[in-house]
Amino acid sequence: METVAIVGRPNVGKSTLFNRITGERKSIVDDQSGVTRDRVYGESEWGGIKFNLIDTGGFVPNSEDVFETAIRGQVKIAMQEANVLILVVDVTTGITYLDDEIAMMLRKTDKKVLLVVNKVDNHQRLLDSNEFYSLGFEQLFPLSSINGSGTGELMDAIVEGMEKSEDVYVDDDIPKIAIIGQPNAGKSSMINVFLGEERNVVTDIAGTTRDSIHTRFNKFNKDILLIDTAGIRRKSKVFENLEFYSVIRAIKALDDADVCVIMLDASKGLTAQDINIFALAARKKRGIVLVVNKWDLVEDKNSNTVKEYEEFIRSKIAPFRDVPIVFTSVVEKQRVLKVLDYALEVYENKKRKIPTSKLNDVMLKAVERYHPPVVKGKNVSIKYVTQLPATTPSFAFFCSNPKYIRDAYKNYLENQIRESFNFTGVPINIFFREK
Repeated sequence: METVAIVGRPNVGKSTLFNRITGERKSIVDDQSGVTRDRVYGESEWGGIKFNLIDTGGFVPNSEDVFETAIRGQVKIAMQEANVLILVVDVTTGITYLDDEIAMMLRKTDKKVLLVVNKVDNHQRLLDSNEFYSLGFEQLFPLSSINGSGTGELMDAIVEGMEKSEDVYVDDDIPKIAIIGQPNAGKSSMINVFLGEERNVVTDIAGTTRDSIHTRFNKFNKDILLIDTAGIRRKSKVFENLEFYSVIRAIKALDDADVCVIMLDASKGLTAQDINIFALAARKKRGIVLVVNKWDLVEDKNSNTVKEYEEFIRSKIAPFRDVPIVFTSVVEKQRVLKVLDYALEVYENKKRKIPTSKLNDVMLKAVERYHPPVVKGKNVSIKYVTQLPATTPSFAFFCSNPKYIRDAYKNYLENQIRESFNFTGVPINIFFREK
């Protein structure tokens, strides 16, 4: 799946455009300059073509004096990692020196660059948008990301030349497991423990690893392909854009993987970034194992600490709570191989096929115990259920009046499937079809 990055100076409407394209209100949108603090990345689809979308605004640091340095760094990373770049400018301010500088950087890339002139919501502003042709890009899109006018043409241009991405990847019977997470959570150290060698450079500086590496692992009767968002970082110094860089890497690794091992740093706790990565993996229907690493650094542990911490994590990732959580210390090599055991178990769960007779036997009894509620005087009668042929467990319930089934009932059916059959760590699709 290709990656699209939205770049530009603060307060031009990058986050609003991100929300418009993804159809979600995920970013914090405010009039204050540089207010987007949310780490925002999502998936979008247009004309049957899916792509990853990243709003770089979420990676701008707090302090005003490093804004410009951070933005330049992001543009460089986006130029290197994304397939399509969207430069957003503001028609109400005209061309600023920072717009000029970003445009100059983008003109050096051979990637597709689309220039979006935002806040064009009347005829005069449409005329004013012509000024931006002087930035030197062929494709200019005057639009208003708040009311959505003009976004259709932009979407056409984004997906032009992209291939339709079916959610089917080559299954060569080797589980593909990605190790992802925030910088310095211990990803490379864990891979080194698996492989029994110092293949990655590991230091205590966050972000000493760089490129995504695929390594065949064949030990302890396990044959898997490890996808590590790691490799030797070419620059000796680490700058603030590292988090942005690691997120792009994690998104790419997710596209390649069957199961992703999301590593959390126990000393930092569960962060918004971790929850975002979890949500993205679930949306992409990948198997998930959560690893709380550096557990040896947590002080004042007692017999209930693990249980309490686990419950806290499950409350934060709800409603998809049925996920293995492993507490590890890579340094002390505690429970590290348990991570692989869980990842392989989740991989098997993802491939699990339930015989139709058994599925109906269990699920029709569950429906009998709790019928779908009557909505607007309409009764819903579920007659039959079957598992669909798909890369992720998907179930079709054939019923009358399917459009009157509410999310609460859908969640009930998912919970019943999970209680009866082992789909731990795997997102489930449920569809309702007219019988």
